[in-house]
Amino acid sequence: MPFARLSSATTPTCHLGLGLAAVGRPGYINLDRARDLGDDRSAEALRTRTHELLDAAYAQGVRYFDAARSYGRSEEFLADWLKAHPEADDVVVGSKWGYTYTADWSTHADQHEVKDHTLPTYERQRAETAELFGDRLDLYQIHSLTPDSPALTDRALHARLAEAAAGGLTIGFSTSGPAQADTVRAALEITADGAPLFRTVQSTYNALETSAGPALAEAHDAGLTVIVKEGMANGRLAPEHAPDALRDIAEETGLGADAVALALILCRPWAGVVLSGAATVAQLGSNLHAAAVDLTDDQRTRLDTLAEDPHTYWARRGELPWH
Repeated sequence: MPFARLSSATTPTCHLGLGLAAVGRPGYINLDRARDLGDDRSAEALRTRTHELLDAAYAQGVRYFDAARSYGRSEEFLADWLKAHPEADDVVVGSKWGYTYTADWSTHADQHEVKDHTLPTYERQRAETAELFGDRLDLYQIHSLTPDSPALTDRALHARLAEAAAGGLTIGFSTSGPAQADTVRAALEITADGAPLFRTVQSTYNALETSAGPALAEAHDAGLTVIVKEGMANGRLAPEHAPDALRDIAEETGLGADAVALALILCRPWAGVVLSGAATVAQLGSNLHAAAVDLTDDQRTRLDTLAEDPHTYWARRGELPWH
């Protein structure tokens, strides 16, 4: 398992990773993104920003980087950075297939990505990813599984994923939507040649959306590495938008609301890697302070009161505009 390499890290940020969803394309649904990125959304500007983030993350001990075919040119940006940093051979690289980026580098596209979990899309996107990363890719995930996804029942697809696993690639999946727990449990039942197909699961979990927690604990107990995405709830838990309880606890700790929000996830015993989705080096540095936050039982209890009904949470997320 590539994530076993992370356990040898000596820095306190060894369980924090960097996701590139917010910087691999000009449009995304994070709050305040226009302020964070400014007016220049050219490919070269975002390439430079991505490399600055990767430099800062690596220097501070982050060793897992997460991209996707649908994150614009995130795979390309990451692959370029890896080629320029041969010393970073301890980095674990993950990407995802199942969505195709369709916005053509516009922030005003009617549709920014198209979901398709069929075998032909896997074959096409796997080849595209391999062309960029070669043998540097460690983890390939089905992007945003839901209970109705054909990828849960497509035995031909499972066989091809098993072939990739036999060749040394770790196979995982990510989830989205209010039924994440159902998706995780369904995926845990999938086997290939009598063995579990998936070795990792990446799910949305944060102070506002905790519904996947029990299923993620089950996945951890089954031997999967759990990766947590959207720990900042697409900016809803950032200092400018944080609920009062989160702001109060941040003041008590002397650190940012973002660090407290991520610390709440880090203390879950089933969490293996928690992603920062930072768009600036300053945000990344603040996020990484999560490793220094030691929440009290009382503070955790107060944060637990923030959880929303998952249908409410995902409905609100679906209303966020692509900035």
